[in-house]
Amino acid sequence: MTAIVNDRSAALARERRRMWRTTRLAWMLLLPSFIFLAMFTFYPIGYSIWNSLYKDNNATIRTGPVYIGLKNYITLFTKDQIFKQAFINNVIVAVVTVPISLGLAIMMAIFANKVKIGKGLVRVSFFYPTLLPMVAVANIWLFIYTPGYGMLGYIFNNNTWHFLTDPDAVLWALIVMMIWKQAGYVMIFYISGLQNINPELYEAATIDGANGTQIFWRITWPMLMPTTLYVMIITMTNAFKLVDHLYILTKGGPGNASNMLLFYVYQKAFDQTNYGMASAITVVVIVLLLILTCVQFFTQDKRTFYA
Repeated sequence: MTAIVNDRSAALARERRRMWRTTRLAWMLLLPSFIFLAMFTFYPIGYSIWNSLYKDNNATIRTGPVYIGLKNYITLFTKDQIFKQAFINNVIVAVVTVPISLGLAIMMAIFANKVKIGKGLVRVSFFYPTLLPMVAVANIWLFIYTPGYGMLGYIFNNNTWHFLTDPDAVLWALIVMMIWKQAGYVMIFYISGLQNINPELYEAATIDGANGTQIFWRITWPMLMPTTLYVMIITMTNAFKLVDHLYILTKGGPGNASNMLLFYVYQKAFDQTNYGMASAITVVVIVLLLILTCVQFFTQDKRTFYA
């Protein structure tokens, strides 16, 4: 009996040592990524939170930052009208660009996946805007929107269009540019998702007499939900990351009609050297994106089918 107990104890000890070696190896493999994550994600977030509690602007250059608690946040939400305008603009951009980009990307992916001749050329053509640097994209669309000799004015023979200086049109001009820039990027994920769908499902649906619309809503769309959940989060995040385009095209104008949260952070930090307020806006953006991501994930994940 004693020998049996000793054998079991030895077996348990060997199992614990094996699990410890496996766990140690896993943590060692994760350590480099965790170090980079801590250096370039966790530390900047923590520093922004800490800095947002201080008054740090031109007036404190000699005395150093002054602790003011939550006054930066209170000022943002009660007195800063530019922040409110930038917030509203960002919400409009996100609400419009996300569904349109996803819908356009699905259509392009289905077309690029089914086309027989020049499939590679079609995919490259759709994906090409994604390869362009953001500054180059902004300059291309600056030429397109320029009154007089811009492409739109030349095609339609209209020299009176002022897309980037009209407060009612500038935001929609930026939305069109964003959709053009990111739809091809989202398309790549949908092409990958389409190729993972079992062709037998389509064959069975065709035999049963289903038409194209029924096949899409009953098979394609449900099977693409994991991809949709992922790209929805990406496009939502991209909607709050406009800086380069705004700097080239409008600089937030006219009258802050095109200003957005991240560009407002740039203005506060580098134009006004108000690092405390810029940090507070950064924290608000982080919290907002975290909330939106969690809402999307926990609401859509329950209705997502994982093959």
